[in-house]
Amino acid sequence: MSEFKQPFSLGQKNDAYAQYFIGQSYISILTLEGVPSFNVTFEPGCRNNWHVHQGGGQILLCTAGTGWYQEEGKPALKLNPGDVVNIPVGVNHWHGAAKDSWFAHVALSVPVEGSTTEWNGPVTDEEYNKL
Repeated sequence: MSEFKQPFSLGQKNDAYAQYFIGQSYISILTLEGVPSFNVTFEPGCRNNWHVHQGGGQILLCTAGTGWYQEEGKPALKLNPGDVVNIPVGVNHWHGAAKDSWFAHVALSVPVEGSTTEWNGPVTDEEYNKL
Protein backbone atom coordinates (compact mmCIF):
# COMPACT_ATOMS: atom_id res chain seq x y z
CA MET A 1 0.00 0.00 0.00
CA SER A 2 2.84 2.41 0.74
CA GLU A 3 3.69 2.37 -2.99
CA PHE A 4 0.17 3.37 -4.09
CA LYS A 5 0.27 7.04 -5.05
CA GLN A 6 -2.90 9.06 -5.47
CA PRO A 7 -3.64 12.78 -5.53
CA PHE A 8 -6.02 12.78 -2.54
CA SER A 9 -5.90 11.45 1.00
CA LEU A 10 -6.66 7.75 1.59
CA GLY A 11 -9.04 8.77 4.36
CA GLN A 12 -10.63 6.39 6.82
CA LYS A 13 -11.83 2.81 6.50
CA ASN A 14 -15.27 2.98 4.89
CA ASP A 15 -16.95 1.23 7.83
CA ALA A 16 -20.31 3.00 7.39
CA TYR A 17 -20.80 1.28 4.01
CA ALA A 18 -18.74 -1.89 4.61
CA GLN A 19 -21.88 -4.03 4.30
CA TYR A 20 -22.13 -2.96 0.64
CA PHE A 21 -18.53 -3.87 -0.29
CA ILE A 22 -16.50 -7.03 -0.76
CA GLY A 23 -13.02 -6.23 0.54
CA GLN A 24 -11.74 -3.06 2.19
CA SER A 25 -12.48 0.42 0.90
CA TYR A 26 -11.51 3.82 2.26
CA ILE A 27 -13.25 7.17 2.00
CA SER A 28 -12.08 10.75 2.28
CA ILE A 29 -14.61 13.58 2.17
CA LEU A 30 -13.34 16.23 -0.24
CA THR A 31 -16.32 18.57 0.12
CA LEU A 32 -19.96 18.48 1.15
CA GLU A 33 -20.66 21.95 -0.27
CA GLY A 34 -22.19 22.40 -3.72
CA VAL A 35 -21.44 19.04 -5.32
CA PRO A 36 -20.65 16.46 -2.61
CA SER A 37 -17.32 14.86 -3.55
CA PHE A 38 -15.50 11.89 -2.04
CA ASN A 39 -12.20 10.16 -2.72
CA VAL A 40 -12.90 6.41 -2.60
CA THR A 41 -9.98 3.98 -2.53
CA PHE A 42 -10.36 0.22 -3.06
CA GLU A 43 -7.80 -2.42 -2.09
CA PRO A 44 -7.04 -5.02 -4.79
CA GLY A 45 -10.16 -7.11 -5.49
CA CYS A 46 -12.46 -4.78 -3.55
CA ARG A 47 -15.74 -3.83 -5.20
CA ASN A 48 -19.08 -2.44 -4.17
CA ASN A 49 -22.41 -4.21 -4.57
CA TRP A 50 -24.69 -3.64 -7.50
CA HIS A 51 -26.54 -0.39 -6.84
CA VAL A 52 -28.80 2.22 -8.42
CA HIS A 53 -28.75 6.00 -7.92
CA GLN A 54 -32.30 7.38 -7.77
CA GLY A 55 -33.00 11.07 -8.22
CA GLY A 56 -29.45 12.17 -9.10
CA GLY A 57 -26.71 10.27 -10.88
CA GLN A 58 -23.03 10.02 -10.12
CA ILE A 59 -19.78 10.88 -11.88
CA LEU A 60 -16.54 8.99 -11.23
CA LEU A 61 -13.17 10.65 -11.94
CA CYS A 62 -10.56 7.88 -11.93
CA THR A 63 -7.33 9.09 -10.34
CA ALA A 64 -5.04 6.11 -9.56
CA GLY A 65 -4.62 2.39 -10.11
CA THR A 66 -6.79 0.11 -12.24
CA GLY A 67 -10.46 -0.63 -11.71
CA TRP A 68 -13.71 -1.81 -13.26
CA TYR A 69 -17.16 -0.35 -13.93
CA GLN A 70 -20.09 -2.41 -15.13
CA GLU A 71 -23.72 -1.68 -15.91
CA GLU A 72 -26.16 -4.56 -15.68
CA GLY A 73 -26.42 -6.40 -19.00
CA LYS A 74 -23.28 -4.77 -20.46
CA PRO A 75 -19.60 -5.79 -20.54
CA ALA A 76 -17.36 -4.42 -17.78
CA LEU A 77 -15.18 -1.41 -18.64
CA LYS A 78 -11.58 -1.32 -17.45
CA LEU A 79 -10.80 1.98 -15.72
CA ASN A 80 -7.48 3.83 -15.60
CA PRO A 81 -6.37 7.24 -14.29
CA GLY A 82 -7.98 10.00 -16.33
CA ASP A 83 -11.10 8.00 -17.21
CA VAL A 84 -14.48 9.59 -16.45
CA VAL A 85 -17.66 7.57 -15.91
CA ASN A 86 -21.09 9.22 -16.06
CA ILE A 87 -23.59 7.02 -14.24
CA PRO A 88 -27.18 7.81 -15.19
CA VAL A 89 -30.08 7.76 -12.77
CA GLY A 90 -31.77 4.38 -12.48
CA VAL A 91 -28.93 2.23 -13.90
CA ASN A 92 -27.92 -0.85 -11.87
CA HIS A 93 -24.10 -0.95 -11.76
CA TRP A 94 -21.00 -1.62 -9.68
CA HIS A 95 -17.39 -0.40 -9.56
CA GLY A 96 -14.18 -1.40 -7.83
CA ALA A 97 -10.54 -2.38 -8.10
CA ALA A 98 -8.89 -4.87 -10.40
CA LYS A 99 -7.73 -8.10 -8.72
CA ASP A 100 -4.08 -7.04 -8.75
CA SER A 101 -4.26 -3.27 -8.26
CA TRP A 102 -5.35 -0.66 -5.79
CA PHE A 103 -7.84 1.76 -7.36
CA ALA A 104 -9.05 5.26 -6.49
CA HIS A 105 -11.72 7.53 -7.90
CA VAL A 106 -13.40 10.75 -6.92
CA ALA A 107 -17.15 10.20 -6.69
CA LEU A 108 -19.28 13.26 -7.44
CA SER A 109 -22.91 13.00 -6.41
CA VAL A 110 -25.26 14.95 -8.66
CA PRO A 111 -27.05 17.15 -6.12
CA VAL A 112 -30.78 16.50 -6.38
CA GLU A 113 -32.98 16.91 -3.32
CA GLY A 114 -34.26 13.55 -2.09
CA SER A 115 -31.86 11.45 -4.18
CA THR A 116 -31.00 8.02 -2.77
CA THR A 117 -28.88 4.97 -3.47
CA GLU A 118 -30.61 1.61 -3.68
CA TRP A 119 -28.14 -1.13 -2.72
CA ASN A 120 -28.59 -4.55 -4.30
CA GLY A 121 -26.75 -7.86 -4.09
CA PRO A 122 -22.99 -8.35 -4.23
CA VAL A 123 -20.94 -8.90 -7.36
CA THR A 124 -20.24 -12.60 -6.96
CA ASP A 125 -16.73 -14.04 -7.10
CA GLU A 126 -17.85 -15.96 -10.22
CA GLU A 127 -18.89 -12.71 -11.99
CA TYR A 128 -15.78 -10.84 -10.83
CA ASN A 129 -13.30 -13.60 -11.67
CA LYS A 130 -14.44 -13.60 -15.31
CA LEU A 131 -12.88 -10.12 -15.75
